[in-house]
Amino acid sequence: MEKFTFAVPCLFGLEGLVGEELRRMGLSEVRVEDRRAFFTGDFLDMARANLRLRMGERVMLLLGRFEARTFEALYQGVKALPLEDLIPRDGQFPVKGYSLNSQLHSVPDCQAIVKKAAVDRLGAKYGLTWLPETGAVYQIRFSLMKDVCEVFLDTSGLSLHKRGYRAVGNEAPLHETMAAAMVNLARYRGRDFFWDPFCGSGTIVIEAALAALNRAPGLGRSFGAERWPTVPREVWQQARAEAKDLEYRGEYRILGTDLDENSLEIAKANAVKAGVAKYVTFRQGDATRLPLPCDRGTICCNPPYGERMLEQKSAQRLYQAMGRHWKFADGWKKVIISSEPEFERCYGKAADKKRKLYNGRLQCYVYLYGEKGRP
Repeated sequence: MEKFTFAVPCLFGLEGLVGEELRRMGLSEVRVEDRRAFFTGDFLDMARANLRLRMGERVMLLLGRFEARTFEALYQGVKALPLEDLIPRDGQFPVKGYSLNSQLHSVPDCQAIVKKAAVDRLGAKYGLTWLPETGAVYQIRFSLMKDVCEVFLDTSGLSLHKRGYRAVGNEAPLHETMAAAMVNLARYRGRDFFWDPFCGSGTIVIEAALAALNRAPGLGRSFGAERWPTVPREVWQQARAEAKDLEYRGEYRILGTDLDENSLEIAKANAVKAGVAKYVTFRQGDATRLPLPCDRGTICCNPPYGERMLEQKSAQRLYQAMGRHWKFADGWKKVIISSEPEFERCYGKAADKKRKLYNGRLQCYVYLYGEKGRP
């Protein structure tokens, strides 16, 4: 099977973790850059990555890379790409992209040029003056960074953080990929007690259950490239069968608590949709008053912070209460995400480790207590 280069964009700060994921899958030539990782592989590797990646946002097939300081250079660069190798005569090929620190800074103009070049290339190759675009979708994505253009085909369709289990959300959802990263940083493998005391719609505990089960997060959804006639159906069948064979069986102690009853109902519905309801217990309670469920375990949470559901002063008072309540919880590892610059001061203790991440556009830190190793 032919080999391609694939790019996996990710949230800022997760690049190294995504690279580790790809290496654990046995993929070749893995390297990382800001906000993305790369690997080399065939269509089967592409399907495996789409199904099994927990922290990546998409899997994109690299079509080409070239310098583009003018619209003419952009047009000629795209027109030279062998698009017909992947896009059939009836394929739909919408164009999306972005420009950063480049002379060609108007994204709508660049989109129009890329589209025209693709139309002219495919029209000439198929002997058509008009392309019907009635078949499968081959989403073209381009990036212009420092006058270098990269052109991709998006194999994922919907972003990979959309696992298919979030029936509904609450006011302040955490990306599934970010929740999976927190579980990864906690080194949770299903052996310890796992507790999210601010569980909201259940994203962190659901991702913890999926990780404990080693269940591929993409098994409950479809992908853009599944509808490509250029990718054999057997590729997806094999990748799904492999993913199911990798699942573990066991009993896990995973608890989600929250003050808000409505959030707990949402969390329960999402856990059912994710197929992990029997592994997760939900309970109403105040995180700053609830007794610890046992002597040892992992607390992993996204407490409210000032930019969203609470005013900053209220959030700071909450962090102070958390610090007092968990002060003597020495047997518990704590993994806490917050955008509050004064979090450690409010909590009353400096983190053993911390890592800067972005939850969407919001700069945050993940604070680790009781963990001397990473991140």
